[in-house]
Amino acid sequence: MRILHTSDWHLGRSLYGRKRYDEFTAFLNWLIQTINDKEIEALLVAGDVFDTSTPSNKAQELYYKFLTQVSNTCCRHVVVIAGNHDSPSFLNASKELLRVLNIYVVGSMAEDLNDEVIVLQKDEQPEAIICAVPYLRDKDIRTVEPGETIDVKNTKLVEGLKKHYADVCSIAEQKRTEFKNSGHEGIPIVGMGHLFTAGGKTIDGDGVRELYVGSLAHVNEEVFPSSIDYLALGHLHVPQAVGSADHIRYCGSPIPMGYGEATQEKKVVLIEFNKSTPKIQELLVPCFQQLVRIVGSLDDIHAKLEELKNEESAAWLEIEYTDSDIIGNLREMLDEALLGSAMEIRRIKNKRVMDQVINSIAEDETLGDLDSKDVFIRCMDAVEVPDEYREELKTSYDEIIKSLHEDDVNAE
Repeated sequence: MRILHTSDWHLGRSLYGRKRYDEFTAFLNWLIQTINDKEIEALLVAGDVFDTSTPSNKAQELYYKFLTQVSNTCCRHVVVIAGNHDSPSFLNASKELLRVLNIYVVGSMAEDLNDEVIVLQKDEQPEAIICAVPYLRDKDIRTVEPGETIDVKNTKLVEGLKKHYADVCSIAEQKRTEFKNSGHEGIPIVGMGHLFTAGGKTIDGDGVRELYVGSLAHVNEEVFPSSIDYLALGHLHVPQAVGSADHIRYCGSPIPMGYGEATQEKKVVLIEFNKSTPKIQELLVPCFQQLVRIVGSLDDIHAKLEELKNEESAAWLEIEYTDSDIIGNLREMLDEALLGSAMEIRRIKNKRVMDQVINSIAEDETLGDLDSKDVFIRCMDAVEVPDEYREELKTSYDEIIKSLHEDDVNAE
């Protein structure tokens, strides 16, 4: 059986205010072509289908149009789990309708864990067992008790994740035993998840959020049951295996989410099973929109712009001016340099002007100049909170902000 592992589409994401629907459309069209070319039989989407819990009409249109197109290909099954950016209730709203097309959606932790175990069949014969575990929220896997330390909270989170995977895989193992007893041997168990593993590679500015308060909640490969023949993970945008386990993988995001990912090769993962033994192959995703970061003096910037113009580039640019001279009309100068080209400047960082602003802001700064964490720290300063209490208070504050971000605005 041929399975394709994807994740972190982030449909609807913009880049410094620039909509990226053309890129998403190009990727989804490429994905349909790849499914046909590689004769993919099952597609896995390991969370963060959308960039926000309230996706735009255009983002929803791309999602449903793609799923309709997949149903007309050789791909017989699609399994979608929710990530931390997704609204569980939004994804679940259409699950019964999509089920008719052999598209399975798991938007939140199931009350009955059997609902997270999906048997893929061909001609009523089992082909694979999918343990479709969505992003597990703190409240799903940890009971809160007064007086807990940070270490205790983190330990309970890891134990909660481990127990959930163990329980779901136990159901899958039981099904595999039943299939074996009825003459169907070598049925693979494929896990799915959306989480942050210990030692996982990230890139500055990729938008990957901490899922739980405290980095100790990152899990090791030992958390996952050994019965899993391949584990398709989402959340981290860099393609990578987890630890020494080649069969536990992040495929990464299919397009660069920011300039930190601009030079990164994007991939999806093809898994071909001969019974329960996986053959793993990474497939390169084409670059649908070039992103270029330029850092340096004015002469350096102009030289790079000329080079790109000679290449007839249509790149979106992030430019950081770092020279010692202050240039107040930098934007106008660079816009003029780009006349006649298809390139766009998405952001300019004028480091010298920024330094001036930062150095002078303390005297007359406003609330709008501070983020919520800054305000909380200023409040502790104002009431003279002792140093020994500050770390615990900041952690509690982070938990509150985290829970606010995770509120499912689409739930009733």
